[in-house]
Amino acid sequence: MGQRGALERLFEPAVRALGYELVGVEHIVGKTRSLVRVYIDSETGITLHDCERVSRQLGGILDVEDPLRGAYTLEVSSPGLDRPLYCLEHYARFMGQRVRMELKQPMAGRRRFVGLVAAVEGDGVRITEDGRDYAIPFVMIHRARLVPEVPFCTRLIGRQRGRMV
Repeated sequence: MGQRGALERLFEPAVRALGYELVGVEHIVGKTRSLVRVYIDSETGITLHDCERVSRQLGGILDVEDPLRGAYTLEVSSPGLDRPLYCLEHYARFMGQRVRMELKQPMAGRRRFVGLVAAVEGDGVRITEDGRDYAIPFVMIHRARLVPEVPFCTRLIGRQRGRMV
């Protein structure tokens, strides 16, 4: 887990003390500066005010602890509809929902899967894609996100006798 894990351990108590759940942390190292993206959530959802509040707190922690080398940008966000999944508990929470998963190395000849979270078994996740089950060890998952299910308007817009209806 490395730097990301260290940042999660550093941030988690402060985020929890403010009344939020720390969903996960991404640390992306760039040529001139790095990006630290922190996802937070709560039962009532996340507002811009929530993100600003957590950002101020975490910015102070980063200033005092100084765990990063060089310049960085801190970004605090809600996980959104396509919520990232960082731990087995996330998969258990979203059992039965669709997930888009990318593996670190190929399994069954592929690195990308899109399917339903069927189970969390031991140190792995079982997903069902097109009627087939795949048992994927958690350590093989590079990244995963929920696939949002957005209800669309069922009324079709078309042309009838040359005019829009």
